[in-house]
Amino acid sequence: MKMDSENNESGVCGCCGPLRPRYKRLVDNIFPEDPKDGLSKSDMEKLTFYAVSAPEKLDRIGAYLAERLSRDVVRHRYGYVVIAMEALDQLLMACHSQSIKPFVESFLHMVAKLLESREPDLQVLGTNSFVKFANIEEDTPSYHRRYDFFVSQFSAMCHSTHEDPDTRTRIRVAGIKGLQGVVRKTVNDELQAIIWEPQHMDKLIPSMLFNMQDSEDLDRTGHPGTPSVVGQDGEENPATLAESCFRELLGRAAYGNMNNAVRPVLVHLDNHHLWDPNEFAVSCFRIIMYSIQAQHSHHVIQQVLNHLDTHNKNTPRVRAGIVQVLLETVAIAAKGSVGPTVLEVFNTLLKHLRMSVDFELGESSRRNSSTSVSSGRGKESEERIVQNAIIQTIGFFGGNLPDYQRAEVMMFIMGKVPVYGTPCHTLDTVKIGHQGTKRIQTMLLSSLIMVTSGFKSKSMAAALPPPFLDPLFSISLMEDSELRQLVLEILHNIIDRHDNRAKLRGIRIIPNVAALKIKREKISKQDVAFMKKHGQQLYRHIYLGCKEEDNVHKNFELLFTTLAILTIELANEEVVIDLIRLAIALQDMALTNEENMPMFIRCGINALVAAYLNFLSQMIANPPFCQHVSKVIELRTMDAPYLLPEHVFRDKCPLPENLDKEDRPLYFQTADMAECLAGPGYNAERLSIAYVPQVTGKTRQVSAGAIRPQLSPRRVSISSF
Repeated sequence: MKMDSENNESGVCGCCGPLRPRYKRLVDNIFPEDPKDGLSKSDMEKLTFYAVSAPEKLDRIGAYLAERLSRDVVRHRYGYVVIAMEALDQLLMACHSQSIKPFVESFLHMVAKLLESREPDLQVLGTNSFVKFANIEEDTPSYHRRYDFFVSQFSAMCHSTHEDPDTRTRIRVAGIKGLQGVVRKTVNDELQAIIWEPQHMDKLIPSMLFNMQDSEDLDRTGHPGTPSVVGQDGEENPATLAESCFRELLGRAAYGNMNNAVRPVLVHLDNHHLWDPNEFAVSCFRIIMYSIQAQHSHHVIQQVLNHLDTHNKNTPRVRAGIVQVLLETVAIAAKGSVGPTVLEVFNTLLKHLRMSVDFELGESSRRNSSTSVSSGRGKESEERIVQNAIIQTIGFFGGNLPDYQRAEVMMFIMGKVPVYGTPCHTLDTVKIGHQGTKRIQTMLLSSLIMVTSGFKSKSMAAALPPPFLDPLFSISLMEDSELRQLVLEILHNIIDRHDNRAKLRGIRIIPNVAALKIKREKISKQDVAFMKKHGQQLYRHIYLGCKEEDNVHKNFELLFTTLAILTIELANEEVVIDLIRLAIALQDMALTNEENMPMFIRCGINALVAAYLNFLSQMIANPPFCQHVSKVIELRTMDAPYLLPEHVFRDKCPLPENLDKEDRPLYFQTADMAECLAGPGYNAERLSIAYVPQVTGKTRQVSAGAIRPQLSPRRVSISSF
């Protein structure tokens, strides 16, 4: 009987051919004499029918095919290798019985043989077969099958350094597809949870990131949606395919697997020095945050925070890069569920803010004693980059929280601001000194401005509780114009609930307040109670803030806005009288000049009083009052322009040598205003009672402690009111 060449090559005696097992004869028949002819379809149909009809033979079929394939690989008969894998693929697709498991073992053994080969074509062939297998849903889970070899081999292919660029791309694409196949085959199988263990994630994740990183297109937005994996030339792109696989893996990560999936990302960014610059790191974490389930966001934030802690002594740019990545994660997480990590985020950031100030001041002191001035300044400016990144993160995160959480964060940050005379558990102001304390105060208040921006509270008592208000006002008494400006801006954010500040920007005489279309509501009972309890505290700090010798134009602008917002948001008839009394007291203070204030400050106070009374008279719509204010302003325009904001705050405005309080027409008169307000609604008799700043209870203790360490005797005497 005539024997085909394959039987001869197998070493089987010709006379014994008909005695060979049927499954072997069926397998042999699918191989043509010339491999270029390809798989024999008719014989393949016979083999498939036999395998389906006798599934118990599947394991033998698989073993025999594996034997032939191994021999062909060794002999470099790659045409027959391709035919064998095609046959295996078709058998896998056709058979789904219990008996397929032994066959799968043979199949995987053959795939492993191909992957171990150094021939790119065989590696790609084996990968394609594995991917087809990965898409098959088996009837029962596998108890013993492991994919360790495939994870290692596919990961190695992802890092291919083949000298030919096209071949290198093919191998890398195959490796990524193989890893994607492993993920799909294992993540939904509870018995294969081992894939999430560190030894596998440490190969999977870096392989994907390596290919994502090795791309000229690093400006991906990282938004939801699977990117195209096909390049412009029609070939698959390793970078976009890796990103697609990365997204798929993260999307399948369960609660307990999130940490193992994110940690290798951080390690990869460390090993490849990708925190500075950090565009790729930011892109990675955008992808992570948009791919994972929203309820797992706090896991990612927690790991980035921990990573920041482990790099607390790294270079400023590396720390700034990690903080900016944290900003991206919290910005996305703030739109969903952040979980219990809110205060921990702020606590960690504030801790690193303090560290950065320590590093900056330490470098500054070393610079002063060193000849290397330029390098010291560079180091100092780099620490400012870290600090600004932290402040931006604090502000952005806090600004995106719901109001109830934002109020907690405001209290939390305020509790970290070092205030003299009050306990500060986390910031040791003794060690960092006056300069360091001011830096911390400035940065924390700046972050509070960002957190309070857009904050809306129905009740002032809830928005400005004493534990927040007292230390805030204590800072407003310090001899630093920048700190006082920050305090006023925070107050504006909280008190201005109808967004009127933009209309009031710039201290000036407003000719027609009605044209501003101020938004306001009737003051509530809760706010009336708040002003009765804390109004004197507000007035006192405005009064003391006006007389500071280092006040500049911006300070007076912010003070004017503060008075105007108080009038809009919190002023009933009683508060209006109190505010007029405060204005008169400011005018008298500037005229009597018991504090020996500079002429610019005295004229600035008078200009502030004029701008405010002009605003107030129009807001309460009292024609006689408006007429009195307008008359004084008109006379000042002609005879004393330096008492008006449009003039005194100009550069090189000529100032008088003294102010004559006897020149009564140039100043607002209490008796005239009382007469204008006489009638229903206003208790004008109270205007004759001179306003005196008052301090009572806890405010006295905190404020005195706040000002004593750095105030002159002048300020100590004022604080005794």
